[in-house]
Amino acid sequence: MAQSDTSRAAAKAKTDSIKLKRRDTVVSAVPVAKKKKEKVYHPDTLHSPHKAVIRSLLIPGWGQVYNHKWWKVPVIYGALGTLAYYINWNNTNYQEILAISIFREHGTVPALTDKNYTRYQLYINQSTKALYDATDYYRRNRDLCYLSFFGVWGINAIDAYIDAKFISAYTVDDNLSMKVSPGLLNQQQFAMNPGGSFIPAIKIIFTLR
Repeated sequence: MAQSDTSRAAAKAKTDSIKLKRRDTVVSAVPVAKKKKEKVYHPDTLHSPHKAVIRSLLIPGWGQVYNHKWWKVPVIYGALGTLAYYINWNNTNYQEILAISIFREHGTVPALTDKNYTRYQLYINQSTKALYDATDYYRRNRDLCYLSFFGVWGINAIDAYIDAKFISAYTVDDNLSMKVSPGLLNQQQFAMNPGGSFIPAIKIIFTLR
């Protein structure tokens, strides 16, 4: 009977020892940060590049508004407004000096009430060639400003089309990486340089996943 109690006590002690070891060896779980899902921008197939370019051709900046690129509108109108100002300024000077040249050619003097009288007095000591040169100068600048004005208008339409094309046809997300590394370009061999040479360069690699 005593031997049975001793065996039970030993078995219980062994069990308690195993429980203590298991309790001591439990490792607390390390908290793992939840991975944030990257925001992905999918193409908008309903967005029309044709509508964007037509709107910008009709009214500058309308296509940019359609593409939600509001910040480009002040830039466009700033450029067009500046060119419009210089078109008017050069044209005004051209018309005034042209009128003075006509007075000089006919050997007459504008009346005191004529709007060109004051300008005529400024150029009264100028040679006829100087008047012709000034006329050509202002006319050329006016024409260049006209060309620049319509050029900015056209660039505004092209910009609206490109933005709309990216919105409607391409996915823009965060899976873009760029690697910049130095490199060498092998220069072509010529008769005067049979050995060839290397030119330092920078290599840029874009990776789309």
